Amino acid sequence: MSSEKKIKYEIALRQAQYVVAQLQPYCDRIEVAGSIRRECPGVGDIEVVCIPKVDMTGLFSDIPQRNADFCQAVDSWDKINGQAAGKYMQRILPSGINLDIFTATADNWGLIFAIRTGSAIYSHNVLARRWVSLGYKSVDGELRKYNDYDNPIALPEEKDLFDLLGIHYDRPQARNF
Repeated sequence: MSSEKKIKYEIALRQAQYVVAQLQPYCDRIEVAGSIRRECPGVGDIEVVCIPKVDMTGLFSDIPQRNADFCQAVDSWDKINGQAAGKYMQRILPSGINLDIFTATADNWGLIFAIRTGSAIYSHNVLARRWVSLGYKSVDGELRKYNDYDNPIALPEEKDLFDLLGIHYDRPQARNF
């Protein structure tokens, strides 16, 4: 985030590890993304992608709901934007660093993790342009063929996205443009 003050990578990494430690018990999967994953020397904010656990509620335990402990942990940080039960949340950590939390599912993890690792220019110019050229569209966090919106493409790993797009898997550190 160019308009924000940059934080040293090492400081941001420690804060990201703190976030992961706080949320890990309530997630099926959680990873640091963004400029920290790309190992940029200056970091504007912390980005985390996770698959929060789901609790079954209701009279017959048949209604899936975001894990309450996950929501409580997220809501313990000052809110900027988004509900803890949503796909995107923005919070401020006690250290003053902005935190962006993006939720995924087992089927769209690869897409969300790749996009949120960035950089924004890489995600747009390399990934999105390529999927558009192949007849795909990103809809609600899922990749779908233009003529088949009812069947999202399962992309459980980041490499699955690169394979689908027919492009070489770039390490996160090579995506800094």
